Amino acid sequence: MREKILGLLSGKKIDEQSAFSGLIHVTAEGLEREGLIFHEIHKDAQKMAKAAASTFRLTGMPSATLPLDLCAPAEALGAELNFYEGSEFQFPQVRGALVESIKEIRELEIRDWGRGRLPIICEAIGLVKDDIGREVVISGMIPGPYTLLLYLCNPRNLFIEMKKEPHAVLDALFHLSSFLSQIGQAYRKAGADFITIHEMGGSPGFIGPAKFEQFVLPVLKALHEKLPAPRVLSVCGNTNKAMHLLAQAGADAISVDQTNDLAASRAMLKNMLLFGNIDPVGTLWRGENAQVVEAVVSAKEAGVDAVWPGCDLVVQTPIENIKLMTVSL
Repeated sequence: MREKILGLLSGKKIDEQSAFSGLIHVTAEGLEREGLIFHEIHKDAQKMAKAAASTFRLTGMPSATLPLDLCAPAEALGAELNFYEGSEFQFPQVRGALVESIKEIRELEIRDWGRGRLPIICEAIGLVKDDIGREVVISGMIPGPYTLLLYLCNPRNLFIEMKKEPHAVLDALFHLSSFLSQIGQAYRKAGADFITIHEMGGSPGFIGPAKFEQFVLPVLKALHEKLPAPRVLSVCGNTNKAMHLLAQAGADAISVDQTNDLAASRAMLKNMLLFGNIDPVGTLWRGENAQVVEAVVSAKEAGVDAVWPGCDLVVQTPIENIKLMTVSL
């Protein structure tokens, strides 16, 4: 299946649809089987690699994604993270805004690649490659530039500056895009088979098609141009009205979430690869077995090229539901 997925990502027609993910898909059962504690898997290369490989070992799902959170680029630029050591399955988050104005973004540079967890992540990608790389595809995941900007800047000030100083906002986004391209290239060099750009905050489903076209689309184009193919763009929210814009971003595939009308998305994308859109909460986490099968069949009939969860998996997702997603095709 690995070779078929790589063929699909490179534009070749394959004889069957596959189910995998370029987003985070670790589970509580997988972590328990490996003897791992959730907050520790983000800071240790060996533990991160074991966690990333655990879902494949338990379910046969032919993919692994690293890192296991979206905050590493913000951390590398100086943001302080909360790893929630006292919580069971809380993903790391930025503690607070690093800058008050987007004008300060240009001053943020990574002078030492050893700062933060980027070297650890690259090491973990290499470990997964050595461990299960002949059987799965490995996604190196980075946030979209606008999502990264939301981690770094006071959101209230950002929204004001988008109105008053749009050129300054674009300048900041292009700066972050260049930085993210370096990370994506490092992940590929470490062993990732493709890069997933998870543009959550900057999705047209959240900020609207007009602002997406003005602020996010040109920056995504620049980012995709600097990243080696294959590249998957993952967006959240209902993006049916903006599929024509997403198709211009330069990705090799678009992943949409469960709020999209897949048939409509398929009609808009025409010949472009479309991935999605099994509900990670209502179906994969809380749904009965029959609901999972029905959702997979519906996605297949709507014309997806590969079945993906609509977003990162809830850590408590039952292993049986993930197995059903992979075998119901």
